Amino acid sequence: MIDLCNLKSINIDLVSETAWIQTGVTLGQLYYAIAQKSKTHAFAGGLCPTVGSGGHISGGGVGTLLRKYGLAADNVVDARVMDANGQILDKRKMGEDLFWAIRGGGGASFGVILAWKLKLSRVPEQVTAFTVRRKLNRGNIKLIQRWQNIAHQFPEDLFVRMILQNPAPVIKGGEKIVQISFQGLYLGTADKLVTLSSRYLPEFGIKVRDCFQDPIEIKNCKRKPCIKKECYQVPWIKSALYFASKTPKSSLNYLVSKSSAPAYYKAKSDFVTRPIPDKAWVLLKKMFLEEDSPMMILDPFGGRMSHICKSELPFPHRNGTLYNIQYLVKWKHNNQSESNKHIKWIRKLHKKMEPFVSQSPRAAYINYRDLNLGVNGERYKYEEAKTWGEMYFKDNFEKLARIKSKVDPSNFFRNEQSIPLLF
Repeated sequence: MIDLCNLKSINIDLVSETAWIQTGVTLGQLYYAIAQKSKTHAFAGGLCPTVGSGGHISGGGVGTLLRKYGLAADNVVDARVMDANGQILDKRKMGEDLFWAIRGGGGASFGVILAWKLKLSRVPEQVTAFTVRRKLNRGNIKLIQRWQNIAHQFPEDLFVRMILQNPAPVIKGGEKIVQISFQGLYLGTADKLVTLSSRYLPEFGIKVRDCFQDPIEIKNCKRKPCIKKECYQVPWIKSALYFASKTPKSSLNYLVSKSSAPAYYKAKSDFVTRPIPDKAWVLLKKMFLEEDSPMMILDPFGGRMSHICKSELPFPHRNGTLYNIQYLVKWKHNNQSESNKHIKWIRKLHKKMEPFVSQSPRAAYINYRDLNLGVNGERYKYEEAKTWGEMYFKDNFEKLARIKSKVDPSNFFRNEQSIPLLF
């Protein structure tokens, strides 16, 4: 295990629209630094500001800009990597194969990634972030089906994800519900968002005035959601705060804060290639009501993601993918019985979702690493690792193993799910 937290240099060049960052830099620190230099630049990375850029980018990197600019890894133009011999290599010295592998193949299998050179993304001075909340019931399953069938076809400037979770009851002992949140980012002004929303999802009911006033809470609310919609026209950096579960009025210092509440959780993932039927949402509601703090995050693909070849980088989940799913369950007390209970629940949920998600193989996302899918044996055999490796990388797994054999033939860089040697 190597701690990269002291590798935190950031150098932004607006002339070339690039940034060199060391891999101890968090996403929040990167976004903050970009905002200090420009109101019209961003980076196509993830939503959580405390996530380190080294691992995030090397595994792909899904964020709110992926429909416009692709993954974080799609926007890497150079890197610095230390190999098993202690040599520091740039793109030219490492060669095309290794440069391909570290952008989506999980960099820890090939060396120590020290720095990335990133292509910055152009954004307008004002963007619009919003959330629409509904209770999961049979009536709103129609809205979910509408979202499933159209979110990947939206104009690439519009990203609308869906979140399922159990909010705490308004009053103690009150009704426990499963809430659906449609959370979106539009790269443009509120009036244009409202036009698009009215065309594609009029059920949202978003008006321009909603984006310039505080959210309206239902008076004497006894059943959630008490705030059914909220909308903000803000600079892009404020939308980064919003997607980090803060309000746009919060201080930007939150993005560079190191403090985070301790949490115990288990995560799994899926990719969806055809709309999930009504009966699955009924099943999900039933299972969510059995658990205290479950969550599902569904990020739509399409747009730029559909135009990048599945072998362009190790991340193969491109054209034909409607959205990915992250399953999460959290708990407060880290004891064996508590952990076992919640892990058992999420494994059961994942198993029950099997008929409704991608097949042959059932795909998974390396950045939501899941050791339940399989781990390397003592001898790190390729044939054994294919079980889980092809879930993450599909046909790209063999190429990753071939590159691993060439650049790290002694298998110096290894872990439970590192890329094995091909032979």
